[in-house]
Amino acid sequence: MVEHRAHEGGELCEAGRGLYVRALRSGRMRIEDARAAPCLEELGLLQPDGEGARWLLPVAPSVALPRILHAIDVSISTQRQRESRLADAFAPLMALGGERARNPHSSGTTLHTGVSHINEAIDRAVSGARSEALAIQPGGKRSADELVRSLPRVNHILSRGGRMRTLYQHTTRYSGPALAHYEQLVGDVEVRTLDELPHRMMVFDRTVAFIPVGDSPDVALEIRQPAIVDYMVATFDLLWHLAVPRWPQPIPKAAPHGLTPRQLSIAALLTEGLTDADIAARLGMNVRTARVHIAKLSAVLKSTSRAQLGYLIGKSGILDRAPG
Repeated sequence: MVEHRAHEGGELCEAGRGLYVRALRSGRMRIEDARAAPCLEELGLLQPDGEGARWLLPVAPSVALPRILHAIDVSISTQRQRESRLADAFAPLMALGGERARNPHSSGTTLHTGVSHINEAIDRAVSGARSEALAIQPGGKRSADELVRSLPRVNHILSRGGRMRTLYQHTTRYSGPALAHYEQLVGDVEVRTLDELPHRMMVFDRTVAFIPVGDSPDVALEIRQPAIVDYMVATFDLLWHLAVPRWPQPIPKAAPHGLTPRQLSIAALLTEGLTDADIAARLGMNVRTARVHIAKLSAVLKSTSRAQLGYLIGKSGILDRAPG
């Protein structure tokens, strides 16, 4: 006998089917046996025999199936009536929701779905911006097409005497399209880079911010709550002071043992016990590049194993003297 397992109501499971077949063949079934499959009673496949409380009689499949299908039809009809009542109830409220979406100041946050709608909301914020735009762009290099599409927004703010500050990951320091992009801008523009950054963020005039929702590229949150925007700006300022200038003039810094800032960043992550793949993901590079830098570290510190490399990094003191 197949063991009964919990399942959704209105379904005939394998255990119930087996008991139903047994009842059809024998002509009846003990009540205690039927309890092993509650779906038999729920579907009306068994009925009392009228001669006491010990036995149940099977309902013929030709009778049971039309009853079950009729019950489903009734349920569907009831749900459709419920849908209609809800639609009527919400109809006058939809206009209120639409008015709130058109007036961003009426709500602290607004959810935007779809890339085109997100871009429209950002363009509206840019059109009202006068003094400043802050941006965090993680994930490595931006494509040339993305940079070209962002030019009108940046130029619009700069033409009003505003300033633009952007944070990228260090991998963008070697991006040709990014360099060409900033050469086309005239005004108060600064770019800095860090090894790691949080999710993408844009803030205009310290009054409105945009952040993604989860990892989806086509869902974003527009935020106009002053306390939240102030917190985001404070976070940006902290990261900005920790970052390395990239534009207009990067500041060269000497590194111990001839190691680059990138290699020192990898050294710090190695001491945390991260794998090559984890390090590459954290720093926005591919695994092969990460391994090249790790090999350089091993050669400089004369390490013969991965475990020894972590020990030698700590003992050498290179992280203590690493440029900030």
